[in-house]
Amino acid sequence: MAVSLVKATNAALDQIELGPGIGSPVLGKRLGSPGLRTWQVAKFPLLWFCFERGDHLDVVRLLGERQDIAAILGAEFTAN
Repeated sequence: MAVSLVKATNAALDQIELGPGIGSPVLGKRLGSPGLRTWQVAKFPLLWFCFERGDHLDVVRLLGERQDIAAILGAEFTAN
């Protein structure tokens, strides 16, 4: 199971790298954090969080979908 998780998280990062605009901006908009996007890890209840920048991506977190994401990220990302 651990090997599958590592492969899935790496595959999701590869997808983000190849197409940075593919992540969802919904949570970033709700938190008032422009550029924050999320991308789901296939077959696992996990989300990668990243910021789109002009020339690169900043991958900042991997969180479980069942966590209180707004509470975890709210204070941290609304300060950006």
